[in-house]
Amino acid sequence: MTKGKPEIEWNADTIKALRKHMGLTQTEMSKELGTRQQTISEWETGMYKPRGATRTLLNIIAERAGFVYHIEEGERDSKEVGDSN
Repeated sequence: MTKGKPEIEWNADTIKALRKHMGLTQTEMSKELGTRQQTISEWETGMYKPRGATRTLLNIIAERAGFVYHIEEGERDSKEVGDSN
């Protein structure tokens, strides 16, 4: 991302936290992103993760909304440790 900020790892927890930070329902969030409500639900349950342009859009929305997400040490599971952005 710009300004040397690390990109957020978009997973079920971060997507739900961003949506709640913005005070949106899944339906409202889906309209912001131009996707289906079901897609937001699938992301928030961990069934799928956003890819490509949607990840970029989430980063832009998060930055503009002043969203900061910190993962406490030890909260990352084995799947997250291997991911790199």
